[in-house]
Formats: sequence, structure tokens, C-alpha cells
Amino acid sequence: MGVVFAACAVAGATAVPAQTAAAHTPGGELDSYIVVLKSGIDAASVAQQQMGALGGTLGHVYSSALNGYSAKLTEVARQQLAANPAVDYIQRDRPVHATAQSTPTGIDRADADQSPTAAIDGVDQRVDADVAVIDTGADMDHPDLNVYEAGAKNCSTLSLSPEDQHGHGTHVAGTIGAVDDTNGVVGMAPGARIWPVKVLNALGSGTTSDVVCGIDYVAAHSDQIEVANMSLGGEGSDDGDCGNTNGDAEHQAICSAVAAGVTFVVAAGNNSADAKDFVPAAYDEVITVSALADFNGQPGGGAAPTCRNDVDDTFADFSNYGEDVDVIAPGVCIESTWLDGGYNTISGTSMASPHAAGAAALYTANNPSASPEQVKRALQNAGTADWTFPSEDRDGIQEPLLNVGGF
Repeated sequence: MGVVFAACAVAGATAVPAQTAAAHTPGGELDSYIVVLKSGIDAASVAQQQMGALGGTLGHVYSSALNGYSAKLTEVARQQLAANPAVDYIQRDRPVHATAQSTPTGIDRADADQSPTAAIDGVDQRVDADVAVIDTGADMDHPDLNVYEAGAKNCSTLSLSPEDQHGHGTHVAGTIGAVDDTNGVVGMAPGARIWPVKVLNALGSGTTSDVVCGIDYVAAHSDQIEVANMSLGGEGSDDGDCGNTNGDAEHQAICSAVAAGVTFVVAAGNNSADAKDFVPAAYDEVITVSALADFNGQPGGGAAPTCRNDVDDTFADFSNYGEDVDVIAPGVCIESTWLDGGYNTISGTSMASPHAAGAAALYTANNPSASPEQVKRALQNAGTADWTFPSEDRDGIQEPLLNVGGF
């Protein structure tokens, strides 16, 4: 089974995906697949019929962003299913991972404290926006988060509830929307409603089929959710577009959810490599965010490192880069919410992405009819070049630095 993992880097490390051993059956080894059905087919009933006939194990059923289901199948069963006229295509499940606030330095550097919509002043006036955190879940009763419990969803096949057992999703949620109440930390869009959508387990790992389940859930609630953050990823590439996703179920699902009006913000990844080789970072329809090393919340450089070694006011040494990156945001030594009502400081493009997701929430709060493409352009146009860009930069592209002072 393919594994998805969170994109955070603690002291520069990247989470390692857990491996799932294939089960043995008389018909051969079972492997995991995503089965996409033709338009007009009733996924729920057909999935049951097909699995009953072929002896597979049914996983998720998709009906909003994608029409189909995930399942464990033998190779013989897969071949038989591929020939079924109701099936559009079958994709092998693949790994994904998490890429891997006081006023935290990132909130300060993005000028959220100057945003009239964020209105950060220690008085709890909540931003009217709904943000899905597709991640490890959330600390459902953290006092510094406005978690919308009725909107929580568990898609992780190794978990029973959307409660966070890792910490990554809770940290992401705090950067997006920790409440402005003089306690703990404050987020980019203070008090925004957080919809925890759990697709990664206690190890920060999951599968593409779990992620598609999360995207499918967000698409089903696109009338309420404006923004979705995905601080996770796995190997892959953008081989098509929304007119032809070339058998990539995750891409097809994101296309559907974006078409329904949800802005997706994703981590570029922590591999010091070109983001074009990782998904969802490579998809054109999302806002891909790289990480800035910033230790004091101020431009100009020169600040001493804190939780890890890097150079202040420069591109983080672990961050992915390339033409698929749309904006850069603080992602080194970011303080935010954590498990058991606590707080923690960690690093990664996982920490940069929620800064941009919070920015998107601020923008949509004032521009509710804006399309995801318009939201992306607004974040890029408001960005600045006020960060140290060395001549030896890996791709020669100075991404706009997130700035929401005018939002």
C-alpha cells in the first residue's frame, strides 16, 4: 500500500513513511488501488457488487470529488476489474507524507498583525472563514482553536476518530487560526473555523486513497469550506491538467474540489529538490508554498538561529523549490498549538503552507465570491521581494513573500 506522510521537518528531519505489508490470500497478494468509475455509475452499490464478485476488500467510497472507491485486490482481480465497462481507470495507491504562535515570528513576518481583517489586538473577534485541515486530525478541545467538531472527518484507515495523535495537524491548525485571546499563540486568521479532516495516522503516515477520501469530503462541503490546507505529499508529477489528469485520482479529485470553489494550499516539500516531482505540490490548481528561514519576524537578516541551524531571512535549506512554487512563507522554528492543549516549535514547509492558508482565509472572508485562481493571484500580487535572495539560489526564482498587511 502506498504511504502518505506529513511534510514537517523537526530539526531538519523528514518523517519516514510507514510500510504496510501485503496480505496473502489463495489468489495471490493483495495490493491497494483506487478504482475510478465512469460518470453516472452509482459508486456505493457498484463497489459492493464488484468486491463481492472479485473477493477484494473495499476501502473508501468516493462520490463528490471523485466517482469510485479504494480497494485491496489481487493482480488477477485487478485485471478483471480493469476490463469492466463500468470502470474508467485503476490507479495503484501510493505513499504521501506531511511536509512536515505570543505572536509567532511567522505571523509577524507576514504582517498579519497589520491586517484589518485579522485585527490582532488580544480581543477575541473571530475571522468568518472555514478552513479544512487535511492532516493528522486536530486536538479537538484545544482552548486556542476554534474547532468545528460537527465538520470533523476521519479518513485514516488506522484510526477511529479525527482526534490528533501526532501533533502535526494541530500545529498546522494553530498557524491558520489560533484564537486572538491573549493566551497561547495567535494565528493568521484568528478564530477561523477549523474542519479537521484526518488522513494521516499517529506516525504521520497514510495513503493516497485516504487523502482522496479527505478531498472528497471537502468537495462534499464546498458550500461551507472556503480553504483547504494540505501539509503533506508524496512522490509524483503533474502529467496533465483538469481536462485530462492521466489516471491520477488525487489530481482529479483536487480539480473537482477546486471547481466547486475550494482554494487548496499545499506544502512544497522538504527534500531540497524541485517540487515538480512531488504531489500535490506539482499541481497547477493549488497554491504551493516554500519555506523561508526567519528567526525574528523581521526582514534584513542577521538574526541568530533558534531551534535549528539555518541562515536568517533566506530560503530554508530543506525546502523544495522550482516553477511550481507560488509563494514563500515562514517555515522555520514556528511556534503553534500542539497536543493536550499545549504548544510546540517545529520547522518544515508544512509550517509555511498554513501561513498561506490563513492568508487565503483572510482574503475570502472579505471576497466570498473569489475563485481559487483569484485567491492565488491575490496572495501573489500582495507578496513582496523583501527577503534575502542570493545569486546562487537553486532555481533563480524569487518567490513572492507572503504579506497580508492589506487584507
